[in-house]
Amino acid sequence: MSNEATESTAATGLTPEQRLEAPTTHLVDAGIATIHDMATLRACVAYENANQQRVRILRRLEQRAEEIRTQKE
Repeated sequence: MSNEATESTAATGLTPEQRLEAPTTHLVDAGIATIHDMATLRACVAYENANQQRVRILRRLEQRAEEIRTQKE
């Protein structure tokens, strides 16, 4: 994990695995909704690509990236 991703995980206390491997889809959605920076988002995308590669999760992460970009404008 990159230093940037490690710092981001430390700030929230949640690893990409904890965000994306929750027991219900509602908790996965909540984990994604609580991503507030691109470093955490990138770490989650990398985790998902390296593991399950679920299209629905990757789409939701893409949507969250757009939301974060829009908020920064």
